[in-house]
Amino acid sequence: MADKVARHLVAAGQIIDEDSELALQHAIAARRLASRIAVVREAVGLAAYAAGDWTTAIAELRTYHRMTGRQTHLAELADCERALGRPERAIDLYRGADIAKLEKTGAIELLIVAAGARTDLGQHDAAVAMLQVKELTSEEDADWAARLRYAYADALLAAGRRDEAREWFARAAAADEEQLTDAAERLLELDGVSIEGDDEDEDDETEAALGEAGPETRSEDDDASEGPVAEDDDDFEDDDEDDDEDDAPVAVDAEDDEFEDDDEDDEDDDESAAVSETDVNTDAVKSDDEKKQADEFVAKSDDEQK
Repeated sequence: MADKVARHLVAAGQIIDEDSELALQHAIAARRLASRIAVVREAVGLAAYAAGDWTTAIAELRTYHRMTGRQTHLAELADCERALGRPERAIDLYRGADIAKLEKTGAIELLIVAAGARTDLGQHDAAVAMLQVKELTSEEDADWAARLRYAYADALLAAGRRDEAREWFARAAAADEEQLTDAAERLLELDGVSIEGDDEDEDDETEAALGEAGPETRSEDDDASEGPVAEDDDDFEDDDEDDDEDDAPVAVDAEDDEFEDDDEDDEDDDESAAVSETDVNTDAVKSDDEKKQADEFVAKSDDEQK
């Protein structure tokens, strides 16, 4: 059984960037066999996050945190809350994080998500202030440097500070050697430059839609000779769509043991990061206070790591 679990986990890790849905199926197959192993629950949570299954990702990553006592994936949890339209909970995760359990990379990522949640709430100045940490202009070679600068540029643009946003998109692009963000494209967009390839792609798509023979010309006689058109052409495709959904492959061995998971029922129970669902902070905050808190947040995580 251990070999099966290992094979499913390896497969999920190898294809998660190319086919997140299939990676999720492999992770779920591993969970059927070993639901009480923390790394399996982590794999399911991360695959679900990559596949956009936000509810499953929250449940699994919370379970992983409970089983290990860690707070490794607070940024992913907060991002899921944003995706589900609950930016207040994302901010509460940030406020309730145990700095002692966070590495600096995790703290920066959580800060970025929390600032995005402020933007979701229309608190643009607060979002800008949160991201004005000393790391914004230091440690240019850090893995998170490009993302932090990109987030800051995006917050500035949302706040209507276009010139400053352009400067920081340029800095983000300079730091993003692996092109993990679209900072370069955003910069060109602000400069009013369109990429030549985009127009060609649009032309190709148009030609493909029209067909090789070109657009069909119709006369009034042609229209009159045809019978009435069915009101709903989609009726012919409904059965096929249902069949496709039923035939979707599931990468689970027939001999897999019955899934047992006592943790699923209490997915919303105690979270390592103390998050209050009844005391949600939705009020706008003063920029200076938000900046001070963000500085302390990242600084503490850096000190703990040292």
